[in-house]
Parts: sequence; C-alpha cells; structure tokens
Amino acid sequence: MAVNYWYRKFLGDDVDDKVREKVLLFSVIAFIGHLTIYFLYQLEFIEISGETKTLVNSPLSSLYTPFSILLTYETYQLIRTLPSSFSNSVGKQYEVVTLLVVRDVFKRLADYTSDDEWVITGELGLILMECATFLILFYTALSYRKSSDVSDISKVEDDELDSFVHSKRIISLMLFVAFIVMAAYSFGTWTLAVIDGKGDVSREIFFSDFFTILILADILILLLSYRFTVDFGNLARNTGFILSTVILRVAIGAPGVSAIILFTLSGILGLAILRISSIFVEKRKTST
Repeated sequence: MAVNYWYRKFLGDDVDDKVREKVLLFSVIAFIGHLTIYFLYQLEFIEISGETKTLVNSPLSSLYTPFSILLTYETYQLIRTLPSSFSNSVGKQYEVVTLLVVRDVFKRLADYTSDDEWVITGELGLILMECATFLILFYTALSYRKSSDVSDISKVEDDELDSFVHSKRIISLMLFVAFIVMAAYSFGTWTLAVIDGKGDVSREIFFSDFFTILILADILILLLSYRFTVDFGNLARNTGFILSTVILRVAIGAPGVSAIILFTLSGILGLAILRISSIFVEKRKTST
C-alpha cells in the first residue's frame, strides 16, 4: 500500500498532468530568457567568454534550453512507463534518445558556418547523418508505441502479476529518486561551469549517467521476470531490448560519427527484435 501511495503521489496520472503544465510553462519562459540573453550579448550589454559563448552563437542556440527541459520531462515519462510492459519502456527510451539527437542537430546548426555551401564535409556531413539517424530512431520509437506487448507474463496468475507490477513500481520510485538527485547535481555543476566560462553543452551531461542507472534497472526487471516465465523467446526478446539500450548508452558518450553509427545500430536492432517477436507471436496465435 505504501509503494502504491508514493507511486501515485510522484508518478501517478494526476501528478503527470500538473507536471506537464508546469514543464510547458517553464520551457516557454526559459526559451524567452535564453533568447533575451542572446540579444543582450549581441548588443554588447553583457559580456560572455570562454566555452559559454557557444550558448549565444546564434538565435538557434536558444532552442537548446527548452529542448533540454522537454528532454528532462520525457525522462520523467520514461520512469513512469517502467512498470508497464517492457516493450513500452524500451520504446520510451528511444523517444528520449530521438529528442536528444534533435537537440544535437539544433546545436550543430547554430554553430555551423561554411563558405563552401555545397561541399558535404565536416559539420555539414555530420548534420546530414544526424538527421538520417533521427528518422531511424523516430520510426523505431513509433514502432514500439504502435506494437502491442507480446510478453507471456500476462498469462500468469493475477496475484503473481500484481506482485511483479508492485516490484517494478518499487524500482520506478528508486529510479525517480536517482533522477532527481542526478538532475539537480548535473544542473548545479553545469551552472557553476557556465559562471566560470566553461559551460559547453553536451549530451553526456546527465543522460550518460542516467542511462547507466536505467540499464541496471532494466536488468533487474529482466531478472525478476524469470520468476514468471521460462519462455526462451520472451526472455531473449527482453535481453535484446537491454542490448539495444546498452548501445544507446555507449552512443551517448561516443564522439562524432561513432555516435551516429551506434544510434543507428541500436535503432535497427530494436526494430529487428520487435519485428521478429511479432512474427513468431502471430504464428503462435494462428497455430493455436
């Protein structure tokens, strides 16, 4: 009862509605604030030095702030999705990474300058590759959202299923606490770096460490699921989902083209696992 109470209090639907409203309002205010700082810098009313100047290189740089806030909210949504089906949880992870890649594209566009407009090299080539990666990840995320859960866990007794969901809610609450602590620490250290002129922006800030914790949570849920099913197809599918998440984690910390290749590999692997699972589930249904 205590777990359900705290879950509803911090991760329930009613709380989510309130959080969404505040996040959207905060995103608009932060966007206007960042844009204001940009114009003040251009008009030389304020002085910004060091790596922090990348935040005011272009009006497009102001898009980084609201997208960072929306990414944080999507991470909160990911934690809320964890007690549901494994495939839904993995799909939400792809949604978060898709927005992460979009944010990187905005950053590169804000920093991009080239005299050779039609030469597809350097930063322009990375922008094109990241846009292609975005399409793959976007399609992957929508495919997971569209797919139904093919887990055999739903076939167990109601009491056992409730126990499994209860365990996943405990994990979600633990992950939520880690999310709050890590987000506060990342924002605090980044703010201090900005003040010192070293506040460059990177997808490794917060998300690298959070996805590491998320992988551990996924593995724990996978181990708990062994109590309810011994079906190899189901266990192998969930293990494959974790593998795709691990690749996402490595991609977040990888530089340049390596990150793009790993993001694309994870998307293709996720789609393949989902497709193969769906095919065999349909065959199983028709045979019975």
